[in-house]
Amino acid sequence: MKLFPTGHATHPQWRMAAALVLAQLRAQMALPGYAAAPTLGLVYITDHYAGEARELLDYLSSELPEVTDWSGTVGVGVSACNAEYFDEPALSVMLLDVPADQYRVFSGVAPLPAHPPHRDPGAFTAHTALVHADGTTPDLAGLLTEMAARTETGYLFGGVSASRGASVQFAVGGNGNIAGQGAASGVFGGGLSGVAFGAGVSLLSRVTQGCQPVGPLHTITQAQDNLVLELDGEPALDVLLDTLQVTLEGDPQPALRKVRATLAGLVDAGPQPQGQRRTGHFGADTRVRHIIGLDGARHGVALAEPVEAGMHLAFCQRNVSAARADLMRICAEIREELAPEEPESAPLASAALGGAAASRAALARMPQRTPGERPAARQICGAVYVSCSGRGGPHFGGPSAELQIVRHALGDVPLVGFFAGGEIAHHHLYGYTGVLTVFVDAAPDPAGR
Repeated sequence: MKLFPTGHATHPQWRMAAALVLAQLRAQMALPGYAAAPTLGLVYITDHYAGEARELLDYLSSELPEVTDWSGTVGVGVSACNAEYFDEPALSVMLLDVPADQYRVFSGVAPLPAHPPHRDPGAFTAHTALVHADGTTPDLAGLLTEMAARTETGYLFGGVSASRGASVQFAVGGNGNIAGQGAASGVFGGGLSGVAFGAGVSLLSRVTQGCQPVGPLHTITQAQDNLVLELDGEPALDVLLDTLQVTLEGDPQPALRKVRATLAGLVDAGPQPQGQRRTGHFGADTRVRHIIGLDGARHGVALAEPVEAGMHLAFCQRNVSAARADLMRICAEIREELAPEEPESAPLASAALGGAAASRAALARMPQRTPGERPAARQICGAVYVSCSGRGGPHFGGPSAELQIVRHALGDVPLVGFFAGGEIAHHHLYGYTGVLTVFVDAAPDPAGR
C-alpha cells in the first residue's frame, strides 16, 4: 500500500470546503509516494454540515468517480494530521489504498454475513471492522458484540456519531462489494455501518484512556441492574464517600459536587487486573461510565451501564496529565512495534507525567517522520483516530494539542477522524478515550523478493 491521500477544510459553505478538500486529494494523488487510484473513501463531517450530508456525498462521489465506496459519519469535531476542527463547519476525508477484495462497506441494507463463509475460498471474510454507530440505537452494546462475532478476530474500532442535529452515517458500496445497497442514497440514520477489512489489510490499534483512578480497584459483590450495592462486601456508597473523603451529613452540596466530578471504571468479571494502583492508570479493558445517581436507602451507586457481581470497579476522574501520558504511550507502542530499534520513544509516557512542558521537551527530542520516509520494515500508510467529544485540544492544553501529540509521535502520517459520542474498540463501547488505528504496508520479503 502507498500513502493514503487526505484533505481537510473548514468553510461556512460545505461546497467550498469540499472543493478545498478535493484540491488537496488530487494534488497528493499526483505524487509518486501516494495512492493514485484508491477506491475507498472515509469522510467525516461536523454537525454543521449534517443537514447537507446527502448533497455533500453526491458531490464528492461525482468529483471522484474512481472512488466507488464511501464510509463515514458526523461528529461535533473532525480531525486531521496536526489539526482539529471543533464546533465549526468542517470535513476531513481520506482515500484508502486497499485492494478491492480486502474490504466491504456494510450498513443496515448491506449487512455483513452472520457467519464468515469459510467454506468458499473465494468469498470475502471479515478480519476486523471500522464501525460507525448511532448512539440512539437500542441495545447498542449487544449489536457491537454481535458485529464482532462476524469478524475472525472479534476486533472492532470506530465510534458513535455525535451531532446536535441529524445523526448521519455514510455507507456506499460499489464494485466488488456485497449486494443489497439497492437504491439507497448512502446516507443513513440508526444502527451500524462501516468497513470490514480482510486479513490482507495490516493494521495496529490502541486505546488511550482519559481518566485516572482515584482509589483502588474493587470487586462488585452485590448488584442489581445498574445499581452497585456492595464493593468488596462493603456498601458501595460508603466506599465512594470514603474514596473521595467526603460525607453527606450536614451540608451535602460539597460532597455532591465531588461525586458529580467522579466516574466509574468498569472491568468485566474475571481475575482482577494486575498493576493498577491508587495512582496507576487504566488499561484498555476498562470502560469509564458516569455515576447517574445515589441510593441512600440501600447505600448504592447507580451507573450508566448494567453491572453484575464479579465485575471490577475503580472510581476515577478526568486527568489531563494522565490523558497526555497515555496518548503518548500508545503512540510509542505503535512506533516500537514498527521500529523496535528506536528505544528513545520509551520514556515518553513518563515524561508526560511531568506536565505539558516536560511533554514538549520529550517530543522535541524525538526524530520526526516525513511522508514516504521508511525508518523500519513497515511504514504507516494512514491512520484513523476517534476521540471522545469531551477530549480535544482544550482538554490537552490548547487548540489541536491532542493531534499535535499524535503527529509528533508518529510524524506527518495521513490521518482522519472525528470526535465521537462514544468510542468503539474490541467489542466494547468506551467513553473519555481515544482509539488510534494505523494501517501499515506489508513487511518486505526477508530475501528481498
